[in-house]
Amino acid sequence: METNATAIFERLRNGEILSSHDPQAYKLREASYATKELLVQMNNSTDPAEIRSLLSKITDSEIDESVAVFTPFYINYGKHTQIGKNVFINFDCTFLDLGGITIEDNVLIAPKVSLLSEGHPIAPENRQSLVPGRIHIKKNAWIGANATILPGVTIGENAVVAAGAVVSKDVPDNTIVGGVPAKFIKSI
Repeated sequence: METNATAIFERLRNGEILSSHDPQAYKLREASYATKELLVQMNNSTDPAEIRSLLSKITDSEIDESVAVFTPFYINYGKHTQIGKNVFINFDCTFLDLGGITIEDNVLIAPKVSLLSEGHPIAPENRQSLVPGRIHIKKNAWIGANATILPGVTIGENAVVAAGAVVSKDVPDNTIVGGVPAKFIKSI
């Protein structure tokens, strides 16, 4: 097993379940606190360019000038999030990205959306472990207000997730889903 500082983050990004007894687990909280420092600055800014600049630092990637983020915005790590061009992220969204989040071009994300790329096992004896699952939102998708996307889900191209939906399974291209749990409503 690798022992370098990034090993734990790479293992999560690769989908490895992380035991609560992992000797590198403390690095997760350290990274989250460093991200929070930048988030405080970002969430107190009213300048779109400064918000994008701080989000670029958080994600360790270039955020295109066509991206708009209305703060407040919350993210626990940041470096496992990729954001395409012409993406709109509305107020009060939460991204847990240790498992990885990819948002392609022209995606609309409404207020209070949660993208949760990490969870915990059902078995009580393993509950403190972390189970990552990459979230992928494809081009031109629209995620409605207060929707929750769970680990391992892909939202298809042009798909719509209705407000308040909890999505636990992949959503095909050109479809609308809604409900708890989210179910197929119709094709577009």
